[in-house]
Amino acid sequence: MDTGWSRRSVAMMLLSTAFLTSACGDGGGGGSVTPSPPPPPPPPGPPPPPPPPAATLRTLAHQPPVGVYLALLLTDGTIMAQANPTGAAGASAADFYRLTPDANGDFAGGTWTHLPQPPAGYAPYASAEAVLADGRVLFVGGEYNQDDYRIPFGPSALTNMSAVFDPVSGAWTMIPAPPGVSYIGDVPSTVLPDGRFIFGEKLGSRLFSLDPATLTWTQLPSVGKNDVFTEEGFTLLPGGAILTVDMTTIPLSEHYIPATGAWVQDGSTGVGLTSPTGTPGGITYGPAPVQSVGGVTYGLGPTGTYFPPGEIGPAILRPDGSVFAAGSAVAGKAAHTAVYRPGATSAQPGTWTAGPDFPNADSAGDSSAALLPSGNVLVAGESGSIYEFDGASLTRTVTGPAGGSEVPVFLLPLPSGEVLVLTPSLATQARLYVPIGAPQPAWAPTITTVPTALSRGQSYALTGTQLNGLSEAAAYGDELSAATNYPLVRLTMTGTGHVFYARTHGHTMGVATGATPVTTHFDVPAGAETGAATLVVVANGIPSAPVAVTVS
Repeated sequence: MDTGWSRRSVAMMLLSTAFLTSACGDGGGGGSVTPSPPPPPPPPGPPPPPPPPAATLRTLAHQPPVGVYLALLLTDGTIMAQANPTGAAGASAADFYRLTPDANGDFAGGTWTHLPQPPAGYAPYASAEAVLADGRVLFVGGEYNQDDYRIPFGPSALTNMSAVFDPVSGAWTMIPAPPGVSYIGDVPSTVLPDGRFIFGEKLGSRLFSLDPATLTWTQLPSVGKNDVFTEEGFTLLPGGAILTVDMTTIPLSEHYIPATGAWVQDGSTGVGLTSPTGTPGGITYGPAPVQSVGGVTYGLGPTGTYFPPGEIGPAILRPDGSVFAAGSAVAGKAAHTAVYRPGATSAQPGTWTAGPDFPNADSAGDSSAALLPSGNVLVAGESGSIYEFDGASLTRTVTGPAGGSEVPVFLLPLPSGEVLVLTPSLATQARLYVPIGAPQPAWAPTITTVPTALSRGQSYALTGTQLNGLSEAAAYGDELSAATNYPLVRLTMTGTGHVFYARTHGHTMGVATGATPVTTHFDVPAGAETGAATLVVVANGIPSAPVAVTVS
């Protein structure tokens, strides 16, 4: 009802009544009657409530010098990013850059520097990666190599080369291929709690682990695997088990127990999480030539045909122990999601329930995801839009560009609680996603013992709980892995507010370690300021309570 119209009608009726009464007299003495004034308007209603707080995006002041896509958080608080070779002429997958936050620890004001290239002959793209417990960075295989992106694959594709990079010295070390493995390519991988890197064979069902100390490969027992590892992803669970969703025996799932070398069947995912192949006739590969790269000989590899099964989305372990798995779908169809809950013990199967479908007919095939400090999962859609899953709903928080085709988005959780958003195909390539919501206090790491008198250039031990966080916190699928389940030590100077990260090393690589005491070692930077400071350990973007220290 139009209340303004009602007030006007009432006033006109009162005036009409007064006019008639005045004209006809009062029925007694004929005296005039003064009309009553109209009633005052009602008081204004309460103002509308303010809009609820929403996530925001911050643009980095210094954009990367070239388009970058893959990014890894190093244990000294800097970021190592790989050039996106498919996005610009002249760009090479051999180019890596380091993003260093500014003096106040803000990545938005950070600066980029070029890092040393791997030995000539190894320029992997769509490889498997990991930050190891000693702080080095491992690159394994690669769907493409030497900037050759032909389909059918060129001879250098699906390479079995691997290398480790030392961020301190800037040195690369090539690693011989696993015995009997002519091709690695893009494979599912993770780092076990004991520090060994593990990957599943792309063209078979064998598992291999790498000892980071000796850089030697070992084939692991893999009993009861349903299918080959092609296009699958690994999610590290509490206790060290590894969850995967099958890509060829759809819609089954299973998890691997490293202690027994056996796979436990987790049954159907309930809803389809995969999209069909775009190349049903297969893609030929090989022959890989004999090459000497960095003093290591690789090849000869046979020819063959690879039959890709399709795509799937990323899967992220959440603080409540569940795993959110995002699905893939054909163009124009909304992808499904599902939630996995482990069994009471690792020997027992878990269960799946359907999650919400992606809005706007979007999909997360071969996409990136990151865990937020609030426990929500941030996941990129193929459209370039970004969504948050809060345990019940999947809500779009960033809208992708209109009218475009697929827009690759890479997400990396940062120690600030923000997420680095890389979109090399857009004019603004690097931004920070600033989420809302806070972590529960029980999720934070704790410090039980740490020296309070620190000297620059020296190494110290720190002991506490949950130093690795409750999740790997980043996922992509069968490639571009960027897990962040390791502690960072951050010093904030009391006098200046300047921030220094102390490089960490020598810790477990488990997740959700609970009340079990764990230890890491940290190196106080030689260039740190001196004086009073506070020290925190950060895991998955969540800091511990501060400890007062003095740096000399």
